[in-house]
Amino acid sequence: MDNTQRPTQQPAPSASDPVAETPPASSKEAVKTPPKITDLSNPEYYLNRELSHLQFNTRVLEQALNEEHPLLERLRFLLIYSSNIDEFFEIRVAGLMQQIGYGRELVGLDGMGPGAVLKEINSYAKEQVTRQYEILNETLLPALKKENIHFLKRSELNEKQRIWIKRFFYHEVMPIISPIGLDPAHPFPRLANKLLCFIVSLEGKDAFGRDTGMAVIPAPRSLPRVVKLPDDICDNDGTNYVFLSSIIHRHIEDLFPGMNVKGCYQFRLTRNSDLDLEDEVEDLAKALQGELLSRRYGEAVRLEVVDNCPQPLVDFLLKEFSLTEEELYRVNGPVNLTRMTSVCNNSSNDEHLTFRSFTPEYPKVLQTRQNSTDNVLDYVKKADILLHHPYESFTPVIDMLRQAAKDPNVLAIRQTLYRTGAHSEMADALVEAARHGKEVTVVVEIRARFDEEENLALALRLQEAGAVVVYGVVGYKTHAKMMLIVRREGRSIQRYAHLGTGNYHAGNARLYTDYSLLTCDKDITNDVRKIFQQLTGMGKAFKVKKLLHAPFTLKKGLIDRINNEATNAKEGKPARVIIKINALTEKQMIRALYKASQAGVKIDLIVRGICCLRPGIEGLSENIKVRSIVGRFLEHSRVYYFENDGESQVYCSSADGMSRNLNNRIETCFPIEEPKLANRIKKELELFLSDNVRSWTLQSDGSYVQNKPNRRQRRRNVQRKLLETLTNYVP
Repeated sequence: MDNTQRPTQQPAPSASDPVAETPPASSKEAVKTPPKITDLSNPEYYLNRELSHLQFNTRVLEQALNEEHPLLERLRFLLIYSSNIDEFFEIRVAGLMQQIGYGRELVGLDGMGPGAVLKEINSYAKEQVTRQYEILNETLLPALKKENIHFLKRSELNEKQRIWIKRFFYHEVMPIISPIGLDPAHPFPRLANKLLCFIVSLEGKDAFGRDTGMAVIPAPRSLPRVVKLPDDICDNDGTNYVFLSSIIHRHIEDLFPGMNVKGCYQFRLTRNSDLDLEDEVEDLAKALQGELLSRRYGEAVRLEVVDNCPQPLVDFLLKEFSLTEEELYRVNGPVNLTRMTSVCNNSSNDEHLTFRSFTPEYPKVLQTRQNSTDNVLDYVKKADILLHHPYESFTPVIDMLRQAAKDPNVLAIRQTLYRTGAHSEMADALVEAARHGKEVTVVVEIRARFDEEENLALALRLQEAGAVVVYGVVGYKTHAKMMLIVRREGRSIQRYAHLGTGNYHAGNARLYTDYSLLTCDKDITNDVRKIFQQLTGMGKAFKVKKLLHAPFTLKKGLIDRINNEATNAKEGKPARVIIKINALTEKQMIRALYKASQAGVKIDLIVRGICCLRPGIEGLSENIKVRSIVGRFLEHSRVYYFENDGESQVYCSSADGMSRNLNNRIETCFPIEEPKLANRIKKELELFLSDNVRSWTLQSDGSYVQNKPNRRQRRRNVQRKLLETLTNYVP
């Protein structure tokens, strides 16, 4: 990505910054060693959170141009970009606008206030959205046409297609669509968040003598945004689609009989979708249900409108939504691209247009089972099992729970659920366990963003089955991924645990990279028991032995280990830090990494998305390298590696390096103590660091440069390598 395709960040400061500590002039070391920077509070040493977030989305958009990806996967990346940008405006931009509106402006680590950030966001995002539609119109749609996948314009329809579309309009669209003429008796409707709408310019009087000149048409969500035409009315052997917007445009005059339609233009409004729950509520579930009703109608934050819409109509819409030109996005195509995902998922697509399928590997240690009914717990009792999803199957985790549900010796099951689904296999197993008389306690995080309604349904289903359901701790989201199974074995009680970096969602386990640990280690399982007791009961924080857990010991534990590496480096001992996370924004953690870098610790950060740390600044972070991996799978695992003077420590965690994770959530960070398993994770981290195909390196000025092999280097694609190593995948 070149410098014209990134948001403006402050330039990286030099080592001659006035806050630097300069050694005596007589010191020979002063010539060779850059002066050490001591003022770590200087905003110039930090990157803006929101602009870094936008840059991650741009790296996703770049995948739409990568010809190594199958064509429909390139389209999918473009649509993922749309979905990501939608959420960015619904949450992040909405939050900044709210700060200004409420007069509670907060300055970030980089010193930028919300007004300045919003200006940068809108400038950069408009450039990228324009580029997104250029990629769609000039690259992807022509390429799809060559593959016999056609998106037909109104002018390209043959007679049979026009007849079919007319019938479709009268039978499927017209009966449920509600045009709204704007006059004193029909005020402008309150439109739902991200709903496809049309503003219509009219001329003439209707049957009642009204002549307001405008109407609005909301398109019900029940209507498909992309309609597949029957093969027998098409002139080619390919797949033919037409957009719902084209169908409505073609028959717009049928909705306003006797009127002259001067123009019809798509638009879409994005609203604030963050939920605002007070900490002191009597019933969290009831309060959340009330908030969900209002989510679709939050404050307006962005207006998208087709680029040929006349300025007077645009001005009318902006005024109606209390927005300015800053929040206006003109687009050259459909305003709701994410609904094109159905095209990517069409089962009739040729296989070469999508990623080659693979079967996740079932762990070798469990392949020795005589049959599928052999209890996974018996194998976990022999040795810890480490799984790397999606390369290795998530099925053992589901099997462990299912078997526990039926095992007469299992007494109790406890589990946290963040994003799972009310009718998933995990939910089915918990329901079965409760109905078999097990003591089932589930901590359901009903505030998991955009999954709140699903989680409420899940909680209700579990309660109806007899499970005890709690909603965690008010003021703290429960983001930890834990399962505890209590089993009677002879005269003793044995505990088994699953700890993971990702959610208990089988679908995500095919798309996200995550680690799972199955263990019966007495200290770890006892720690898990204590954390569950803390979540469901009340009292002082329990002292745990091996786990780090937020908001109590996790941040301090990580910073202490970073500081220990700095101490070792100063003493000439082996010192290294490798951290793989999704985001890094927490101030104290960044400062600890800066100090470790100054001490000479080699630090490699694999940060998928947001990174507020500036690498490569002399005297501060010249020993820190930051890279981002964007590929077929969403990098989601969180791993913390510390050299520890040759006795390395490896931790996996549910937590990223963000303030919300370390200070305001219930999180766990668990050690991988079995040397073979820890060494395996270290080797896989090194694979990520060697990637020169799907990786991007963060520069000190805040830009990202894609890594590419030179003529002497082999191509190294970490996700491809792990697929080939851990599964039956054949390129």
